[in-house]
Amino acid sequence: MATSLEVRGVSLRFGGVRALADVGFAIREGELFSIIGPNGAGKTSIVNCISGRYKPTEGQLFYQGRDITGLTPNARASLGIGRTFQNLALFHHVSVLDNIMVGRHHLLKNNFLTGSLYWLTGARKEELEHRRKVEEIIDFLDLQSVRKATAGTLSYGLRKRVELARAMALEPRLILLDEPMAGMNFEEKEDMARYIVDLNEEFGMTVVMIEHDMGVVMDISHRVMVLDFGRKIAEGDPATVLADPHVKRAYLGEEDEVLVDPDDAPPAQESAA
Repeated sequence: MATSLEVRGVSLRFGGVRALADVGFAIREGELFSIIGPNGAGKTSIVNCISGRYKPTEGQLFYQGRDITGLTPNARASLGIGRTFQNLALFHHVSVLDNIMVGRHHLLKNNFLTGSLYWLTGARKEELEHRRKVEEIIDFLDLQSVRKATAGTLSYGLRKRVELARAMALEPRLILLDEPMAGMNFEEKEDMARYIVDLNEEFGMTVVMIEHDMGVVMDISHRVMVLDFGRKIAEGDPATVLADPHVKRAYLGEEDEVLVDPDDAPPAQESAA
């Protein structure tokens, strides 16, 4: 199976704070790949490096075999990398429909000049086609009843669904989901898990997901990677990762010499002369 994304030796520092240290992994086309770890482990940092929001201090990122390390977020979106955010980034004062339409701006071919000749150029036809695609997404995510509602008036679970819809509107080949189920109740999580599986299986999107709900992660992921203190400590199928003793200690908070933050480790004792 072809490789969708490859991360090679990525490290990230903010001044004296190290967020990531020599993280490397590869994600196959059509895979549902989850990144887990305790709070502060570096999960959002690695997603931000993939999306272009952060530039690694060291290392490289390759998408479809192309080096994207120096590309802007917009350039990566144009290549087919979409994302949702841990904290909702919707336009709260406009409708659900318009929020989703924003996600298609990278796909628009008409510019300001041709768009001003709405009836004479292809602008009208293009807008109708984009609206048709948006309506398909609304149907898929069961948002018909709120399509004209102002986004800011919706429940938290529905707003998370609208955020996913906007990311889908880009028609990405690789979609990055940063805690898509955070703050949801059990029923909302079940619905979101089903949508994510359908994105992967029916739409053929490669999915990279950060999620704290271990039950969901283990149920729907093909492979899982675990970060702690900005380092990769495990990677593999869900059952193997869950059985890893270092992973258990990371989540239980027990002392583990492998999981000590190198920045906090005591200096090595010099041998006596």
